[in-house]
Amino acid sequence: MKIKYLTVAALSAAVLFAGHASAQDKKTLAIVVKGLDNPFFEQINLGCKKWLSENADSEYECLYTGPASSADEAGEVQIVDDLLTRGVAAIAISPSNAPAMANRIRQIAPSVPVMTIDADFLEQDHELRSTYLGTDNYLMGVKMAEEAMKLRTDGGTVCLQLGNVAAANINARAQGFRDMIAGAKDIDRLSGQNGWTEIEGCPVFTNDQADLANQQMSDVFTANPDLDAFILIGGWAQFAPQAYSQVTDQVMDKLKSKDLIIIAGDTLPPQTQAFREGRSHVQVGQRPFEMGYRAPDVMIQLINGEKVDDPLFTGLDVCTGDAPGFCEKN
Repeated sequence: MKIKYLTVAALSAAVLFAGHASAQDKKTLAIVVKGLDNPFFEQINLGCKKWLSENADSEYECLYTGPASSADEAGEVQIVDDLLTRGVAAIAISPSNAPAMANRIRQIAPSVPVMTIDADFLEQDHELRSTYLGTDNYLMGVKMAEEAMKLRTDGGTVCLQLGNVAAANINARAQGFRDMIAGAKDIDRLSGQNGWTEIEGCPVFTNDQADLANQQMSDVFTANPDLDAFILIGGWAQFAPQAYSQVTDQVMDKLKSKDLIIIAGDTLPPQTQAFREGRSHVQVGQRPFEMGYRAPDVMIQLINGEKVDDPLFTGLDVCTGDAPGFCEKN
């Protein structure tokens, strides 16, 4: 007899799901994120809760869950597997490892609507989900590149900081950044195009861990004292404000003179605080609250067989030193 062992994350999700089902006997609209340790995803949770508060009489409820750690790719796949096995009305997934998650969805072939949120499947796997709700990640990378080119008109040396190796959304941002800088498509690495060169040892991959992100930044700054630009494709290092302050203290003189520029993804409160303190020059923000708030309605539309656009982009907010108290909406 085969025994199915659940990860701690999957077991927790199963208990939470059972509690929801028994307490209210409502149909569940599940949102599964990469990891509960990432404050970015807490904004999606707040959006889900807002929807719940406004739809108390609905036959549906919004369930937010995910593995405890963003590094637990297998745990996220197991949670999705368990939720679909136990029964949900629809599910929205932010895949940490897009190929692995798509492969599992293909194997399960669920009868309920599947959509992606925040992070999408790879293009070849798009038929496995009904729609994607979230950021135009390629465009986000383009916006980062545009701002970098304004700040460093002659180019320079650059290090990109990415998340998980297989995170399709983060990789799309990096692709948008490189393509925009180079003025060409499908650039694997910047090697002098328009004056921009990626340094040896970069990109670095944080595995969505704030402590590792800050250590990487410190190591890169120490090993490359003449570095011209550091691009946080996601906001990981800034999610640990104290550590990020200590790291940027090492290079504050360079940041003030713009001999070194920092551009970062996302605009959560600790990030905009760091921006106002001059610890970054540009923040390109997503809208995670809107993702969590809109996802239940999109899932209900899918359940009802309504036509839903694919993709559903939630827009960007670009904060620059030209207007430190204002973020331009895109």
